[in-house]
Amino acid sequence: MSAQQIASAVRSGRRSAADVLDEHLERIEAREPELHAFNLVMSGQARSAAAELDRRVAAGEDPGPLAGVPVALKDNLCTRGVPTTCSSRILEGWRPPYDATVVERVRDAGAVVVGKTNLDEFAMGSSTENSAFGPTRNPHDPSRVPGGSSGGSAAAVAAGFVPLALGSDTGGSIRQPAALCGVVGMKPTYGLVSRYGLVAFASSLDQIGPLAADVADAALLLEAIAGHDPADSTSLPGGAPPVSQALDGGVSGVRVGVLRELTEGIDPDVLKRMREAADALADAGAEVEEVSVPATVYGLSAYYLIAPAEASSNLARYDGVRYGLREPAPDVTTMYSRTRARGFGAEVKRRVMLGTYALSAGYYDAYYGQAQRVRTLIIQDFASAYERVDVLLAPTAPTTAFAVGAKAENPLAMYLSDVCTIPSNLAGHPAMSIPFGTGDDGLPVGVQVLAPALGEEAMFRVAGTLERAAPVPAPAAGP
Repeated sequence: MSAQQIASAVRSGRRSAADVLDEHLERIEAREPELHAFNLVMSGQARSAAAELDRRVAAGEDPGPLAGVPVALKDNLCTRGVPTTCSSRILEGWRPPYDATVVERVRDAGAVVVGKTNLDEFAMGSSTENSAFGPTRNPHDPSRVPGGSSGGSAAAVAAGFVPLALGSDTGGSIRQPAALCGVVGMKPTYGLVSRYGLVAFASSLDQIGPLAADVADAALLLEAIAGHDPADSTSLPGGAPPVSQALDGGVSGVRVGVLRELTEGIDPDVLKRMREAADALADAGAEVEEVSVPATVYGLSAYYLIAPAEASSNLARYDGVRYGLREPAPDVTTMYSRTRARGFGAEVKRRVMLGTYALSAGYYDAYYGQAQRVRTLIIQDFASAYERVDVLLAPTAPTTAFAVGAKAENPLAMYLSDVCTIPSNLAGHPAMSIPFGTGDDGLPVGVQVLAPALGEEAMFRVAGTLERAAPVPAPAAGP
């Protein structure tokens, strides 16, 4: 059942939230040892929440639009009294004293939180292999990665563990794993969804968004979590956009641009599916043309200066003094060093060192300052493109899911997995990945729809049309 169907059945009393939860917990028990989508399954708390929902329904109350829907949370979203690790040893034993705003909102909407999902440590990675607790595997083929950094959330949805999950997207960390796992993943406009309670990686890029089995469910979750939050200084005014109303609007007269620069260096089978998606939109009445956004070719380089620089600043707080891991030492300086050396994994250390170097005296203007100027060029080039078209179309990832370990020893090859998704983060624009058939290996391919700031309604219109036109997935080739 979809999230919409579950909520409707629970609200009407046709199904109990407890029965829905038990079905999903059984699925988790059956495949979780193989996939490792979760860092923590909150069975006891989830059962208590489901029982309370059933009591409210029996009393004639309406629990909300997500009534009884099991939801998974990426383990970088603060959850009161529940271990929140960011898949890092350095947060060992930390239980936040508060909930992230999005956690409050999904609960207020009636959802049942079932667990915290695995991720690349502090959301730094594209395969969920950088977790301190071991990799997550792709439900379509467990020898392959699920993508990252929200790989646990994407795998949980793809495996049917939950209908909905929350992830965070700093350079594609919702959309890229959504593509590799064959689910819908969406990054909202920067500021549309509160970041309060999201453990920061790169604060000017991070955004929380939904992962779902279909576009309608993603719209439902976005409407539940979006809207102004006074606790977040970067939160935009206004409420959630009514994206569910846009799903059946069709694309007649919608101007779609195929983003030229993001079709270069893409595997032929992935590119073929993206071209088929463009043709499907044209057949449905859209006006499709090729569009250039020249500065996007510098997106990867700019991102890997800006994001590590912000990470270097944000991760300075993990010093062994206030919370988390502390390594004994004879003096405070040695304690700092030992704690961070043991608590951080190799990829986090790599990015902290890169970011610290980019911000250091004598190099700031040459690296960080120059990257910010490139970011401005990207924003300007997108603005020019959106004068001609309403949305842009591109592949989500350059390949289908690659084998576990295939890129683990080559950071540059791993970074290229995000080449199609990073530009939207730098611009602060919304973008989403929709499953569109499979590659030559039988594994899912995602097609990405990009829109200007606060262009979610047009983006969901196009996404709904693409979903209806998507070819039936072929079976995966297997290990």
